[in-house]
Amino acid sequence: MALPTLEGPQVRLRPPAPADYDLLFGWYNDPEVIAPFDRFTADTYASFREGVESAPDDPASLAPRFVVELREDGRVVGLVGYYRAHPVLTLTDVWYVLGDTTVRGRGLGREAVGLLVDFLFHDQPLERVGATTDVENGPSSRLLEGLGFRKEGTIRAGLFHHARWHDVAVYGVTRSEWAERPRSV
Repeated sequence: MALPTLEGPQVRLRPPAPADYDLLFGWYNDPEVIAPFDRFTADTYASFREGVESAPDDPASLAPRFVVELREDGRVVGLVGYYRAHPVLTLTDVWYVLGDTTVRGRGLGREAVGLLVDFLFHDQPLERVGATTDVENGPSSRLLEGLGFRKEGTIRAGLFHHARWHDVAVYGVTRSEWAERPRSV
């Protein structure tokens, strides 16, 4: 399945290209980019590349499905993805990372996630899109809530990283809630 390019006012989401792999692999394995709110995996470059290339056809893949590119200069500043979050329930979750830490706080992540959720509701017969975040990750919670996601609960001790268990907030937005939200969001 070929993924489209999605255009927003500030960012463009496009499928990763081989020329992006070194940068993305570096972010995946940089604890300063991923930490302190998630774990990172030191995959081999070959397995990373294989995961990215097979992601469009694997609903459960955690590999990036899109890079986040600045429209003004084409610079890749992040990555986003989605995955089937449960083997039985109809749950699709989104995830996002602005790997270029110099552009954080400018609304680019919010725009990128909004484009991704628009795509998912348009492209797939989903009734709900979800996301999870470490309860201590205030910026991620604000991003999701600003887009209209509702906090649905907390999974206690749901993620182990940095030598301790972390609680995880569960967020979701339904198709009708997404359609009814103010479009300026």
